[in-house]
Amino acid sequence: MGDLIPNDTLITATPEEGRALAIKLARLSIKATQPDAEIRARLRPDYAENADSLTAVAHVVAVEFSTIAAANNYWRD
Repeated sequence: MGDLIPNDTLITATPEEGRALAIKLARLSIKATQPDAEIRARLRPDYAENADSLTAVAHVVAVEFSTIAAANNYWRD
């Protein structure tokens, strides 16, 4: 498994890069909690068509983005 925080930083140049990092961190969290790729692949269809599961994923990404935004001082000088 790779680093849980890519390049060991939450600092990004733009909010767009921060959002992409938030999505990556959410994916890395899932990989860390379920390291077996076959199991993740088998479970994917179950949550891919479940509105509650997709909403939960969006929440995780939002929390990650909030943390990244704060680390970047909300991209203000």
